[in-house]
Amino acid sequence: MERYCFLHFTVNTFTDREWGLGSENESVFNPTNFDADQIVSTIARHGFKGAILTCKHHDGFCLWPSKYTEHSVKNSPWKNGKGDVVKEISAACRKYGIKFGIYLSPWDRNSALYGKPEYIAYYRNQLTELLTNYGDIFEVWLDGANGGDGYYGGANEKREIDRKTYYDWENTWSIIRKLQPNACIFSDIGPDERWCGNESGYANDSCWATYTAHGPEGDKPGIGHTRYKEGETGTLNGEAWIPAEVDVSIRPGWFYHSHEDNKVRSLESLKEIYFKSIGNGACWNLNLPPDRTGQINTNDIVALDKLQDYLTRSFSTDLLQGAKVKASEVRGNSQQYAASNVLGNQHLYWTVNDSTTTASLSFTLPKAKSFNCFEIKEYIRLGQRVQSFSIEVEKDGKWEQVFKGSTIGRKKLARFDAVTASRVRVNFINSLACPVIESVKLYKIL
Repeated sequence: MERYCFLHFTVNTFTDREWGLGSENESVFNPTNFDADQIVSTIARHGFKGAILTCKHHDGFCLWPSKYTEHSVKNSPWKNGKGDVVKEISAACRKYGIKFGIYLSPWDRNSALYGKPEYIAYYRNQLTELLTNYGDIFEVWLDGANGGDGYYGGANEKREIDRKTYYDWENTWSIIRKLQPNACIFSDIGPDERWCGNESGYANDSCWATYTAHGPEGDKPGIGHTRYKEGETGTLNGEAWIPAEVDVSIRPGWFYHSHEDNKVRSLESLKEIYFKSIGNGACWNLNLPPDRTGQINTNDIVALDKLQDYLTRSFSTDLLQGAKVKASEVRGNSQQYAASNVLGNQHLYWTVNDSTTTASLSFTLPKAKSFNCFEIKEYIRLGQRVQSFSIEVEKDGKWEQVFKGSTIGRKKLARFDAVTASRVRVNFINSLACPVIESVKLYKIL
């Protein structure tokens, strides 16, 4: 999917907080002109393919009329208690062909049950509501923030839990598997997608889709209990296929604050995130927090307009179209694995013999062109293999290196200073097994 959006929206939007305490009165939640159509159509026209809604954040306020708590929209003045944000967003997603995902915070600072065994049943009941009443779910997002000070039904105390064992995640995940078998489960331990280890907007140049989660002291990992920086790189030959997701907000905060209207990310910042997330083989989950009207703020839309214009103009022309391609080797000298497959034949690929772990592809353009970005994709259905690669251009009959990188994976966007040449070569320097390349493209990005 490459990129989709977070929608952080709850009582915090109206209290000007990032983390609610759980003591907020339901009357606080009252958007003046909530418009799911405006929110989702904004996501769709800017090229994002999904929306993940914070159905319940740490404050415990539910954006749907959950029958298991009074702390929800059913007791807010919005639509006289008859509203359902989850229903409206999920319906708008279906209308615009956008996939719908849910965020259900494991921590609940409102519930009197939190920290007790009974809370797990409460959490699973709410999860079941979301997984059965709102259509197909593409992602279930599980936060690592667990335990601490809270209202907890009026107790107003600090409650700590054992993040490794309290939630019994395996059995909770089984509910998701049963009710939404196509949903990916996200957390800092997976099991399907992992946190990239930061909220700054990047995965590492060396970014493996395989991953083994470790506890901070080498102990058993749990959600919110990992060596989180390992998420930036993944694990070479890790125990499971758990690709990285880069979650980052378009603003300094995750929820809307009017004082941040002039602090929306610049085009340069969004570009860097794009190249360091998607361009390093990860997915990008960009947070777009609805404002107090219940819509995406104009300032955020202006930033999205600039990003989409940049992406359209930068990636509209593949300079390798019409080029001749030659490989250092072709598997079994078979046309099935021909080097020309990388020039756009979907679901085909070029590869070499099993014993070969170093190889190259050379391209001759119809005429000299100026370029500064290579897009390379491994045929990911057969795994992630390349450990290091380089890009060279021919100048005066000699090959000069312009880029050297580490992993490729689902997609690598390799940027370098603009050069003008008619011949370019990609060297796969080291690979875990014979490299298998689906496509290669060349661009002059802005």
